[in-house]
Amino acid sequence: MTPSGKLTDRTVEVDLGGRLVTVPEGGLYDRFRMNTDLDEVARDPRVGSVDFFRRMPKTRVDSRIGPTLTPNFYYRISTTRLTMLAPTKAIRGRLPQELDPLEVAPGLGIVSVMAFRYDVCDIDFYTEAAVGIAVKPARHSRGLGLLDLVTGLKNDSLHSYVLSLPVNTEIAQVRGHDGYGFPKWVTRLDVDIDTECTSARVANDQGGLDLALSAPTPKQTARPTGEHVSTLTSYTTIDGAWHATTSQINMLSAGTTRFPRGLDLRLGEGRMSQDLRSLKPIRTIQLDVTTEGQLALHMPVPTSVQDRS
Repeated sequence: MTPSGKLTDRTVEVDLGGRLVTVPEGGLYDRFRMNTDLDEVARDPRVGSVDFFRRMPKTRVDSRIGPTLTPNFYYRISTTRLTMLAPTKAIRGRLPQELDPLEVAPGLGIVSVMAFRYDVCDIDFYTEAAVGIAVKPARHSRGLGLLDLVTGLKNDSLHSYVLSLPVNTEIAQVRGHDGYGFPKWVTRLDVDIDTECTSARVANDQGGLDLALSAPTPKQTARPTGEHVSTLTSYTTIDGAWHATTSQINMLSAGTTRFPRGLDLRLGEGRMSQDLRSLKPIRTIQLDVTTEGQLALHMPVPTSVQDRS
């Protein structure tokens, strides 16, 4: 750390389940190894409050990345999500047979493009993007599709299967891929979100364009901490067994636009654009942007999923 409290460009190596990754020297992970001092985080001018995390004790668990503490705390985040309609036939072609797509009408499901900026978190700053499919809850995937859809679109609860999830740091890639079972890789990934404009650009392996989006930011509504906490459940397989990963998002300033105008979504050549094209999206129906939020990401736990083989 410099005298001003800013990180230097120096890095250190840390061991995650036998894999060495670099992290910023003097960063939160280097100093605290997930057991971050909340009082110190509260002094960061980018973080409005840590009250959401004080009521959520961490637990030490064994995992494929070695012993770790869960949840992973994200103290200042911003996110965007494009929700699109796509043919169920195309969606089923990309889903494992154990999962059912969430449908808005017979033959019509929901897919998303998402981007995330994590300014302050236990594993330091990083960015992330995703192509995902909305699915019915695995434990009762044949029932209550319309109810699941309504609650999901209200940002209260959503279940998903992720096709691609690039990140821009090594520690995020190893933890996400080895520890959570997500399809993560490292690439150049820029995400900028403020009250005026939302943008993201993902580079492909050659440094060209994989996927990019930009849009005017919807009008934001501020809420006290803890007033609106949404939940995202993502399904992955780890060592051949199904697991569910829960994310709790404390939404402090967020907004939504239906059928957004001024949206620019560009597909290039890369894994994200290939995944999105394979889903054959028809129309963007909603843009959600959170300019300020917080996140508790829990380690995956085994879950029961119907076997339809």
